[in-house]
Amino acid sequence: MVSSSRSDASLVIIAKPNHSSSWRNNKLALLAVSVPSLGAAIGFTALGAWPILPFAGAELLALAAALYYVNWKLEYRHVITLDECVVSIDKGHYAPKRRWRFARDQVALAITPEKHPWEGPGLSVHGNEETVRVGEFLNRDDCLSLMALLRKELLVRTHSPAGRLKL
Repeated sequence: MVSSSRSDASLVIIAKPNHSSSWRNNKLALLAVSVPSLGAAIGFTALGAWPILPFAGAELLALAAALYYVNWKLEYRHVITLDECVVSIDKGHYAPKRRWRFARDQVALAITPEKHPWEGPGLSVHGNEETVRVGEFLNRDDCLSLMALLRKELLVRTHSPAGRLKL
């Protein structure tokens, strides 16, 4: 998912993965699964089959951990801020973990065409010394949207097929 907002002299682009469900909805789904599961496990425990209860608890704990991990992974985002003098890229979950800053006059966009028609092109912002990949988690339509936004703001200095080493 790509969204952008423009203020006086800056453009902020936020790229994040598609988020099919919120953490609140995941907790409600976990509750909907755990009530009958624990109800049956407690019923069997009352009848003397006590080993079922720890396995039901472990199963629900594994489901909760998987739901949390997926939700955490989907909170990853790239925030690209284009000012008059500086281009900054922040990457992280919930808050920026990595940050790159480039002088606006020394930055360009590199586009690598997709290998398969379902994939989006590879996008990289590069300065004189460093290259930062952006939007690698986006689907094709969102990647094309990000590419259109960046093409309006940055020079495209590299538009080449994916490099392949043949021995």
